Amino acid sequence: MKGKTALVTGSTSGIGLGIAERYASLGANVVLNGLGRFDEIEAMRERLEKKHGVNVRYDAADMTDAAAIEEMISRTVSEFGAIDILVNNAGIQHVAPIDEFPADKWLAIISINLVASFHTIRYALPAMKERKWGRIVNIASAHALVASPFKSAYVAAKHGVAGLTKTVALEVAELGITVNAICPGYVRTPLVEKQIPDTARARGITEEQVIRDVLLSAQPTKQFVTIEQVASLAAYLAGDDAASINGAILPVDGGWTAH
Repeated sequence: MKGKTALVTGSTSGIGLGIAERYASLGANVVLNGLGRFDEIEAMRERLEKKHGVNVRYDAADMTDAAAIEEMISRTVSEFGAIDILVNNAGIQHVAPIDEFPADKWLAIISINLVASFHTIRYALPAMKERKWGRIVNIASAHALVASPFKSAYVAAKHGVAGLTKTVALEVAELGITVNAICPGYVRTPLVEKQIPDTARARGITEEQVIRDVLLSAQPTKQFVTIEQVASLAAYLAGDDAASINGAILPVDGGWTAH
């Protein structure tokens, strides 16, 4: 990936950070994006840059703001010439029965998990088309393929990501650009950690029961997927060997969606 530039949204923690670090380790310049304290993010940025000898930038663009997303893409293209690899990873979650689901939470989840990907793709594609090369990797979820109770907004958004992935893949198939989605099962990220107590309250069970009987019950391996496993697939999809993988919705879920 030496000389290429990757923009990874939602990359200040969890899966996104793991993918960003994997790309940096392979020689790509990286643009981080996400939430957190500026001093902590700056320390992370400096660590990645020094460790891997690449350029690492941070952009605080609000993923609910189309104008901010456009500006982030424009800044990145101006500095690096193009975004060779775009990873749409930013996401939030809320767990509640649909008749108790706050409307503002529904809109926020759809906006960050789905609509933001629409904006990043449409703004990043022109430079990819000009170079006749690009890789778009959307981090969906096993919930792009199956549903779970109390996650109506998240499931709807991730199903939307799957449809968006397939549609754009067909549009750019002859242009040297591929678009694929990775669908992880449960990975023990900050996002999952936050939903454990919410799910416990929604179901009236303990947090230990949530992990054993709700989260890992769906995964036949009975193990969390690791960030490193997702990052490895994201790295493969960003390379030349994956040029014929296009429009794929790829589960990494320990067999969950094999049921």
